[in-house]
Amino acid sequence: MVYTSLQSPDNRDYPYELNIAHLFGNLMNTYGDNGNILMLKYVAEKLGAKVTIDIVSLDDEFDDNYYDLVFFGGGQDYEQSIVAKNLPHIKEAIGRYIENGGVILAICGGFQLLGQYYIQANGERIDGIGVMNHYTLNQENNRYIGDIKIHNDEFDETYYGFENHQGRTFLSEDEKPLGVCIYGNGNNKEDQTEGVHYKNVFGSYFHGPILSRNANLAYRLVTTALRNKYSQDIPLASYDAILSQEVPEEYADLKSKAEFDF
Repeated sequence: MVYTSLQSPDNRDYPYELNIAHLFGNLMNTYGDNGNILMLKYVAEKLGAKVTIDIVSLDDEFDDNYYDLVFFGGGQDYEQSIVAKNLPHIKEAIGRYIENGGVILAICGGFQLLGQYYIQANGERIDGIGVMNHYTLNQENNRYIGDIKIHNDEFDETYYGFENHQGRTFLSEDEKPLGVCIYGNGNNKEDQTEGVHYKNVFGSYFHGPILSRNANLAYRLVTTALRNKYSQDIPLASYDAILSQEVPEEYADLKSKAEFDF
């Protein structure tokens, strides 16, 4: 049964509302993924949106007309295999949501499961939901671990993070990377890509969580969801107006918190 895990307080007036689905949040919540949910809520409230976050889990229906933003996190192989078996019953709804421009942030296992398939460390093939065309191979006796920095040319934004993954993901021709690696391994250590960007789907291997170090990406996700729901012309505070003051004083000359190196 879908259940609400988090809501904005009722002690203020909100001009907007956002309904967020945390897909399999009780199973796919490794590597600080709940921090991404908290960051989405925080930024949305800064922008005047009342937030309701539901965990949509095993055998639950996904209402693609109700949710404005989706988060799909990572998990261990065992939990991911359980989720993979349960995903097909919401495949059509997730596919419609993506093709209609719905906003998704998918991390690690969630990123892999939106694609065609992934190969576990033991060599077992696990089918993904197949609503996107990337696929993931395995490595033998190796993982990609360490700090990573990427740049997205389309948005002219830089993202910082930490990667820890065994999979090697390869994008399809209709998918763009979230960014090009400046340092780090990225999707597969071969083509300098990291993550995926397709329509309004953003996927990555960044752990930590990604949004706590990259508030510019959190702002992009939330504002895209709000404009999808209401209008492209709704008045929203700028990134600098609501978040730049939270950069430590020693970094005050930088444009965003995500632009300084750790």
